[in-house]
Amino acid sequence: MTDTLATPRFALPLLAVAQAQKEATHNEALTLIDALLHAAVEDGPLAAPPGAPMEGQCWIVGAAPTGAWAGQGGSIALWTSGGWRFFAAREAMRIVRPSDGARLRFHGGAWVAPATIAAPDGGTVIDVEARAALLALMTNLAAQGLMISG
Repeated sequence: MTDTLATPRFALPLLAVAQAQKEATHNEALTLIDALLHAAVEDGPLAAPPGAPMEGQCWIVGAAPTGAWAGQGGSIALWTSGGWRFFAAREAMRIVRPSDGARLRFHGGAWVAPATIAAPDGGTVIDVEARAALLALMTNLAAQGLMISG
């Protein structure tokens, strides 16, 4: 939808004075909010759209998309009853990928996952208590979704 009246951050459509069919603009805004509020994606980044999407599911579009996603690199794709809708990602935007628990963020024009932190290992002197404390800390960070355990 390409309305001239839109919110500055996510281009949510705004109602215009004396606009006919205000419900269409309002419903479009609610659809976009539904996808972006506590955003979660099925998978991605992907180059090609999935074969059998369900209404309300979202994906991250890869850098070189094909098919119905062509020209939408880096955006979030939402499947609706009316077909695909795309949202441009904004710097520092965060999204969850529940399939693996990754919390991705949009940085420098691409979706990035947090780096995996390796468990403590090696060294000539091993402090068992320090290693156990580090492992416990890493387990708790992973449980909170703040890192991916590796």
